Amino acid sequence: MTLETPLAKVLGPKTATGMADQLGLHTVRHLLRHYPRRYARRGEMARLDDLQPGDRVTVLAQVKTVSTRPMRQRRGTLTEVTVGDGASTMKLVFFSHRHARLAPGVWGMFAGTVGTYQGKLQFTHPDMHLLSGDDDDDDWARELVPIYPASKDVSSWVIQKSVKLLLGGAGNLADLVADPLPEEIRTRHALLSLPAALLDIHRPTTAQDVERAERRLKWDEALTLQLTLAARRRAAALEPGTARPRKAGGLLDAVDAALPFALTDGQRAVGEELAAELDRDQPMHRLLQGEVGSGKTVVALRAMAQVVDAGGQAALLAPTEVLAAQHARGIRALLGPLGRAGELDGDPAGTRVTLLTGSLKAAARREARAEVAEGRAGIVVGTHALLQEGVDFADLGLVVVDEQHRFGVEQRDALRAKGSRPPHVLVMTATPIPRTVAMTVYGDLEVSTLRQLPSGRGGVASSVVPVVEKPGWLDRAWERLREEVAAGRQAYVVCPRIGDLPGDEPEDADGAPPEEEGRSDRRPPLAVLDVAEALRAGPLAGLRLEVLHGRMTPEEKDGVMRAFADGATDVLVATTVVEVGVDVPNATVMVVMDADRFGVSQLHQLRGRVARGKHAGLCLLVSDAPTSSPTGQRLAAVAATSDGFELARLDLETRREGDVLGAAQSGRRSGIKLLSLLEDEELIAEARAEATALLATERGLADHPGLAAEVAALASDERAEWLEKA
Repeated sequence: MTLETPLAKVLGPKTATGMADQLGLHTVRHLLRHYPRRYARRGEMARLDDLQPGDRVTVLAQVKTVSTRPMRQRRGTLTEVTVGDGASTMKLVFFSHRHARLAPGVWGMFAGTVGTYQGKLQFTHPDMHLLSGDDDDDDWARELVPIYPASKDVSSWVIQKSVKLLLGGAGNLADLVADPLPEEIRTRHALLSLPAALLDIHRPTTAQDVERAERRLKWDEALTLQLTLAARRRAAALEPGTARPRKAGGLLDAVDAALPFALTDGQRAVGEELAAELDRDQPMHRLLQGEVGSGKTVVALRAMAQVVDAGGQAALLAPTEVLAAQHARGIRALLGPLGRAGELDGDPAGTRVTLLTGSLKAAARREARAEVAEGRAGIVVGTHALLQEGVDFADLGLVVVDEQHRFGVEQRDALRAKGSRPPHVLVMTATPIPRTVAMTVYGDLEVSTLRQLPSGRGGVASSVVPVVEKPGWLDRAWERLREEVAAGRQAYVVCPRIGDLPGDEPEDADGAPPEEEGRSDRRPPLAVLDVAEALRAGPLAGLRLEVLHGRMTPEEKDGVMRAFADGATDVLVATTVVEVGVDVPNATVMVVMDADRFGVSQLHQLRGRVARGKHAGLCLLVSDAPTSSPTGQRLAAVAATSDGFELARLDLETRREGDVLGAAQSGRRSGIKLLSLLEDEELIAEARAEATALLATERGLADHPGLAAEVAALASDERAEWLEKA
């Protein structure tokens, strides 16, 4: 037997087929790496009163009572078994079936879907495995009982017996499992050998056994991942790029002279960092993260101007047409004649700013593509349309990806591939990133951070409006909005759904907390069209109110945004299409309806749309969630701080880690089963340092074939897909 031996040869075809089809376990290696999700002893099991109807679970419990009686309405018998864990009880129900060994005092593992009858929890015909203390085959009295991730047809105890069969059939586990981790790393970090860790994770005697085994196995996951990311960084550093040095008296100097404000110290520092990297022959691969409103776009524009000065082109990829159009307008306005080269009032020493989106008419699209292909457009702003076949650049020198969380690595790479040589890449996000996420999801990029906000901003005060507990507060919210409009300001009202349109769904309201998902008792989310109509007829009657959502035509969206930016609209009722990048300095109020249906980072992004000028702002988070509930506390935390980095940590704590890393992270493809972004920050940092040191040596992984094989497996098979969710 080897690690690559098919399970069918060890366990038999029926069990192996179930494991393959339902759990994705095909080989001895797969099964040994299928770790228990928890452990139990007799009397120390999952709390029965924690179970919820619909849960598919395995419980360890003791039989309390057994009764069998004829059924009234049909032939056969009904057997009811009460089991308990010392604190709570539940029923097991069997129709015309009685297990001979089911008797009071017997311990068993019972698996099934939790149902209810007359308000009490029960299993109907659960799968079960009865335990006996003198059964040498089970060793229940001596060991912790591993509870494995299971499926309908492959129970936890089938997996447990199969693992035990592997461990027993392996003879000396060290002969079967070669340890890929160098001995010096194991010694430096006091780690178990891999054979010892696998034995302890599956057959522990104490909780300390589990703790030591998990720490070693987490190191395997972290180091393999960090080696993969470090290898990507090294490969990127070796790519042949084109230096784009700064040029005195060029477009960059003109941009600096045209800025209506002074750069912050942070903007200057990051700008110098980018300028130095653009001056190198190796392509820059950098992530620029920063607080909402910290001025990332200005930093990116200065980098684009430097590339244009050096004879190259810069492409800015935006997630929405609204944002792309706003970027293009803002850049043109800032450059003035320098952004209109070739036009009657243009400066011949300047360049052209070209907008390329999917909604352009055929003639305009042809003209825009020609400007890009011929090099007349030095700065190209667009949406996914930039990625299409037929969009060719004369000399693409810099790719800027705005709001990276809206794109994948594949899209970033598709735009990079349009350069004759690999261009420099700057990725931007206004969603601050916890350190562990930066080291994993964005681990192939170097990171720059902007924390300082431009001076003169009014700041935003935030409050939760609990409409069920304090119904009068919503009336006051609309009064405050009217007061701001009366003072010459403008406001947003944000809703999670569009409204009465075919196939309407919540528009990009992501990140809802797990406890809110799947609730069938909730009303539908509030909708833009319904709320706008109610506000026009009610508390905001007489105000100039317009709607904005993703199903409007690009021309309609652009017209609405222009009117709002020009002050012709008082209140904009919108979906999250205004979440990123929309910049109207006169807007001072944002009311977020059904705020509990948005994620922490999304609320922070939305709040960043107000107080972008000199006036103070107000963000009101309207929710029907009880203030004492986890959701209510989450909203209170958002209202209590404007520190995006603190909120990023909260976001990570309140969302599934799989949501952060991409759907594949939590599945078997990722190879990440034990590592936690919340709990293992220091371990991940240590693994990153070891990975960097290993690859910095002259021979790299040549002297560590086991590690090289693990990295090759992650890089080549489908487990690497989750890395592309960045």
